[in-house]
Amino acid sequence: MSVAATKIVWSHAARQAAFERWIATVAPRHGLRIDSLAPASADASFRRYLRVDVDAADGGSLIVMDAPPPLEDVRPFVHVAALAAAAGLHVPRVLEADAERGFLLLTDLGDTLYLDALRDAAPAQADRLMREALAALVRWQQGMPAAALPRYDEALLARELALFPHWCVEREFGITWSAEEQGSWQRLCGLLIASALAQPVVAVHADWMPRNLMPAPAGAASPGILDFQDAVAGPVTYDLASLLRDAFLSWEEEQELDWAVRWWQQARQAGLPVDADFGEFWRALEWMGLQRHLKVLGIFCRLKHRDGKPRYAQDLPRFFAYAQRVALRYAPLKPLVRLLEPLSGAAVRAGYTF
Repeated sequence: MSVAATKIVWSHAARQAAFERWIATVAPRHGLRIDSLAPASADASFRRYLRVDVDAADGGSLIVMDAPPPLEDVRPFVHVAALAAAAGLHVPRVLEADAERGFLLLTDLGDTLYLDALRDAAPAQADRLMREALAALVRWQQGMPAAALPRYDEALLARELALFPHWCVEREFGITWSAEEQGSWQRLCGLLIASALAQPVVAVHADWMPRNLMPAPAGAASPGILDFQDAVAGPVTYDLASLLRDAFLSWEEEQELDWAVRWWQQARQAGLPVDADFGEFWRALEWMGLQRHLKVLGIFCRLKHRDGKPRYAQDLPRFFAYAQRVALRYAPLKPLVRLLEPLSGAAVRAGYTF
């Protein structure tokens, strides 16, 4: 059956034709029921995912990644998937890959995300899920070879921070900083970049958050891990900061600290290069988290203004709150508060201090 007769919508006829040719070649090898193709999910990039049933006695389904070049490149996903599988982590297996046309056929880890499970969970269940995610992060950093990944270097950190003034300050709020404010911003960027580069280097998933994790099925070595194509060799605190201060869920700081201490203890026992002083480790995590939050503020505004995805802007207040809380806590970062106030319009409690 032609894909045109299924539930899939294509924005370009040429892309549809390329997909139909590709799926016709791989379907017989895997018993795919092409007429069952349906949207599975989409993300903030130009990738999307389709689910297709398998014509087998036990049923089941597989996932198709549609990642159109040159907007997307599936090769990093294939590379990191192989590294993660070799490390014994629960990730989708790549069954078919057409890097030139941007199509992958993957095993299906299901459709229940950590984000949904945590939103519906009682406190004890949420704690169990988060502890499993913490343990899996230790295994990720232990088992993934950082040397096989691109370096999260000064240039990348700076490019990410530059998204904030361009897309958030200027495009979203229509504000132009004075020369003094621009100078203050550059000094803050220098502090955040120096802090990140001073940290020990491990394999960084770069988006270790509930939307990219799936509850572990029985017998699995870890929760399901998704969206790992941007993995880099970078600061040891980055992924933990991403998990604790999420884009779509927020926790009381006492709970953040509890989980951070648990991860820090496990990491030390596993031999990961973390600071022996938890206070200094927490400071590094907060500064790393601030870099990420400023980057995400820029990305979410870019999604709204460039990519026509305004729903992400609904979570801007969460990230302003994260950023203000950290900026208020550390004297060198306090100039950021003055830059944020015209944008956020809300004071945030300073919280714990170390």
